[in-house]
Amino acid sequence: MAGLAVNIDHVATLRESREFVSYPEPVAAAVLAELAGADGIVVHLREDRRHIQERDVRALRQIVQTKLILEMASTSEMIGIALDIKPDVVTLVPENREELTTEGGLDLMLHKETVADTISTLQGSGIPVSIFIDPNPDQIKIAHQINASMVEIHTGTYCDASTAKLKDHILSKISQAAKYAYKLKLGVNAGHGLCYQTINTFKGLSEISEFSIGHSIVSRAVLVGMERAVKEMFALVKSL
Repeated sequence: MAGLAVNIDHVATLRESREFVSYPEPVAAAVLAELAGADGIVVHLREDRRHIQERDVRALRQIVQTKLILEMASTSEMIGIALDIKPDVVTLVPENREELTTEGGLDLMLHKETVADTISTLQGSGIPVSIFIDPNPDQIKIAHQINASMVEIHTGTYCDASTAKLKDHILSKISQAAKYAYKLKLGVNAGHGLCYQTINTFKGLSEISEFSIGHSIVSRAVLVGMERAVKEMFALVKSL
């Protein structure tokens, strides 16, 4: 049965939209998400600190009862923060200052050596490392070669696809990628762009052990509350 990791970045986005305001509080959102059944809490500490702040991650480390997943770029600054805070899992992601949200997977063909060094450092300190990658067998092969604990397959291109034919093509690639990663004994997660409608598409793809979902949950929470929004997504994920 797949797990649900709730990304609370956009709770902080609301807070940061106003100067000198300390609400809404990401820590409170994390507590409510866990009470509603979330299997983990995800935050992305970006270089430009556009939403989640370092103080949020430190506070969450003290409060989160399930597991704290820290998304971060493979930089010396972020490695130092991760080694200090010690999240339960680090997910390495690409980062572009101009992007509104993460636009694609980390290119391991281009950054293999840097990412390998980061994995060695973090896992040497007892922090499992996942890599956010596109559903490409070559990327998965490299992730295995450099000893990643798991991969998170990018589902955003599927969610954004404009035609049924394109959706089917991308879903097939995601399915093949998940099966290949599972065969290599990598942990397999998936995320980005998933919502209350698209999550049902992954029914039966048992190789995926966890879905990371944020924007759609936080958006629904604005209207119906965090606990209800998480409970509704939790029920959908557990039915897959």
